[in-house]
Amino acid sequence: MNADRPTGSRERLGAAMSRRSALILALSSTSALAQGFGGLGANAPGFKFPQPGTPLVFPKDHGAHPDFRTEWWYVTANLKGTDGASYGVQWTLFRFALEPNSARAGWTDRNVWMAHAAATDAGEHLFAQKFARGGIGLAGVEAAPFRAYIDDWLLETRDDSSGAGIERLRVSAGNGNFAYALDLTATGPIVLQGEGGYSRKSDAGQASYYYSEPFFMTEGSVSIHGRETQVSGRAWMDREWSSQALAADQQGWDWFALHLDGGVKLMLYRMRSVKAAPFFFGNWIDADGATSPLMRDDIAIAPLENMHIADRDTPVRWRVQIKSRGVDVETRPLNPRSWMATEPAYWEGPIFFSGSHKGEGYLEMTGY
Repeated sequence: MNADRPTGSRERLGAAMSRRSALILALSSTSALAQGFGGLGANAPGFKFPQPGTPLVFPKDHGAHPDFRTEWWYVTANLKGTDGASYGVQWTLFRFALEPNSARAGWTDRNVWMAHAAATDAGEHLFAQKFARGGIGLAGVEAAPFRAYIDDWLLETRDDSSGAGIERLRVSAGNGNFAYALDLTATGPIVLQGEGGYSRKSDAGQASYYYSEPFFMTEGSVSIHGRETQVSGRAWMDREWSSQALAADQQGWDWFALHLDGGVKLMLYRMRSVKAAPFFFGNWIDADGATSPLMRDDIAIAPLENMHIADRDTPVRWRVQIKSRGVDVETRPLNPRSWMATEPAYWEGPIFFSGSHKGEGYLEMTGY
């Protein structure tokens, strides 16, 4: 720290660091995990909650929702390099409100921002994490023209118009071990998940607002330990916001975002509970963007193989079945050790699948 910095600034920086430490403890503590993974099942008095029948409005809803406790902007990409190798990248920005009415001026802002980034190939899974406080220009999201950032990690429009949304994006992140810079171009529409964007997560009524842009084609570069490779492939963007996205007994989830050969997209999740049966939901997305919700009785997701990773047994191969669509596939990871030792920790990585259908996608597993 600069010794010439005014004392008041030191105190404010110390307060910001204390808030960061409080967030880390909240996300990783046993008490938080007892209220849904990452504390997402904890009560949230004073915050707004998603309501069915609420229309999503763009580009407004690309921006932040400070009346809600938690939200994220999330991109994954399955890539092929000019060197013939397969790669995956992840970029996620989270906003956590420390209390209701969190959007305030300057140092009085009560939002904490956290970001995760990763680059994966068959032999390496490299990741990084950043924290920043809100209100002082270190992190934030602007709806139109769209820009999400934390320090020098960016997810932003490539268009110059004042109302530009997410149709054409650039995304970049990295640290000393990896870096990536990609251009994303949407070739299909935004997809509303759940019931017009209202996405149920439990039988008890917990829900989020949730939409996706699963039709990005992408190209750019990925660097692993200084070795840069030109890449191209497919990307998927997810947006969610809520104030209590999980029930208190839901310990984690298994989430699949799949690109089927032929242009169909498939989103599935299984919310695992310590008390009740898992909660399933999915969305079959045709190549033109038309959607067909998949109910729990239509979905079967079962682990086929576990691996001991980060001192815990974690599924790395899965069987996925959608009865109404004749889907019966087995997934395999590009790198089974795609563990994100972040706050909170989870498994996140690119996968391939084969069987009745072929393709690629991303798998996220939390709470193991």
